[in-house]
Amino acid sequence: MTITASMVKELREKTGVGMLECKKALEENQGDLEKAILWLRERGLSRAAKKADRVAAEGMVKVLVSPDARSGVVLELNCETDFVSKNEDFQKFAQDVAELALTRKVHDLDTLKTLKLGAETVDATLSNLIAKIGENMRLRRLGFLSSSKGTVAGYTHMGGKIGSLVLLDGAEGAEVQEIGKDIAMHAAAAGPRYLKSDEVNTDELEQEKELARKQLLEQKKPENMIEKILAGQITKFYKEVCLIEQAFVKDQNLTIRQLVTEKGKGASLSAFHLFKLGEGIEKKKENFAEEVAAQLRS
Repeated sequence: MTITASMVKELREKTGVGMLECKKALEENQGDLEKAILWLRERGLSRAAKKADRVAAEGMVKVLVSPDARSGVVLELNCETDFVSKNEDFQKFAQDVAELALTRKVHDLDTLKTLKLGAETVDATLSNLIAKIGENMRLRRLGFLSSSKGTVAGYTHMGGKIGSLVLLDGAEGAEVQEIGKDIAMHAAAAGPRYLKSDEVNTDELEQEKELARKQLLEQKKPENMIEKILAGQITKFYKEVCLIEQAFVKDQNLTIRQLVTEKGKGASLSAFHLFKLGEGIEKKKENFAEEVAAQLRS
């Protein structure tokens, strides 16, 4: 059967795959469009699996808050290059998945991946996108906050490099939303790791105390003063890592705790999420010339 240019064009428009691949798919399936789509999809899933071990540390952090400000999501979607993070299909997928998570009130990635996004699951849609664009991608993290009587606010920084979400429980309204946005912006700037002191990891706290104690001994501080000095240093540590204890970036005379008490209309800051794009992912350093040569050989 003769494969015409219009047949190739139609298949390309339906799948987004390159023209040569579309032509081959039609040839392999005697011009049957539906079979060609399935053939490409099967190949796409295979390609996605082959790309799965490639480092994906770029991408975007997407933050969405519901119109009533009672729920919100923050989602990290990774790819291999900053170039692909600006791709329309990549950005649309991030938006669609975040909207799905928000609408369905999803708290974990495993559940999210099984939900239908149009005709296919989120996981299958992502695999098809990997095949189409040609880079490894992954849904890495998802945070969801909600309250029946409270306010969720979010903030995105550096075009999606950092995203934060905060929950102020017990109060609603425009003023509370504004305070929530300010705290979300503060979190993006100050990088807290915990909400409050009693959430600090015990091992991390003990390591901090041990390091501080060694330094004080090296400085030959009096034995009877060490514990008192140590207590002060741990208080300082809490102010560095705990959101509620940090000095507000817009007014260093106020802590976040004081800001909420004074302007939060009776709300309590009960939870937050802070995602920094690629945080904790070890990026592989590539020689560009060698990478191009390797691709030409494959």
